[in-house]
Amino acid sequence: MTFYITQERRPFLASDCDDLPAAEKWRREIIREIAKKVAQIQNAGLGEFRLRDLNDEINKLLREKRYWQDRIKELGGPDYAKVGPKMLDREGKEVPGNRGYKYFGAAKDLPGVRELFEQEKPEKPRRTRGELYRHVDADYYGYRDEDDGVIVPLEKEAEASLVAAAVKEWNAMKERGEIPEDKEEQNIYAVADTNDNDNGEQSKDKSDQSFAVHVPVPSQKEVEELLVKRKKMELLHKYSSDTLLANSNEAKVLLGLN
Repeated sequence: MTFYITQERRPFLASDCDDLPAAEKWRREIIREIAKKVAQIQNAGLGEFRLRDLNDEINKLLREKRYWQDRIKELGGPDYAKVGPKMLDREGKEVPGNRGYKYFGAAKDLPGVRELFEQEKPEKPRRTRGELYRHVDADYYGYRDEDDGVIVPLEKEAEASLVAAAVKEWNAMKERGEIPEDKEEQNIYAVADTNDNDNGEQSKDKSDQSFAVHVPVPSQKEVEELLVKRKKMELLHKYSSDTLLANSNEAKVLLGLN
């Protein structure tokens, strides 16, 4: 007596299955088929057409697996979309895809596929002037640089070393005779008080020091003459033609007035 073992076929539609253990079994069967085809697609020697067919079959099985997972959830089973592992490649990275269609193994190196994953990143939009000004504060201009308590001691130390170096150089120049040694340094701003008061006596308050003027200061009359001359020149340039102005300058040269 011969016994024939008939293999049960997976239902074409997941909605036709009303048994939770059976749905779990069909999901595991689909996962085994996916793993088998993913192992086959790693071989780049299969050729472009076979690799594309295998990749299509894997994507079809992935869609079918999602249908069975949704049916398992409807029958009261676990939600594999949340607790299930992500689809990873051999390098442990998530399988790349475009609009839900994923590429596996050697299919990622096929002509026209690699370019999908090598698209240039969009340029970062340039910030407007108003956005840039939002980050401009007192720190930007260095107004609070001394609040950290670090730069002030460093500046004092640098200042002290520069002053010491300048004093040392000054003393060295005096020793070499480059600078005459005076018993008392001359104060260039001090002026001796030689003016007498009405009684012929010198001012009693000698503590006040006057300051000498080292630059000639024009008198009020000279300032007025200069202003009148400038006003005449402005009127002459405003109301006279270029030819008249040239003749006037030539006449001044001939008369020796210019």
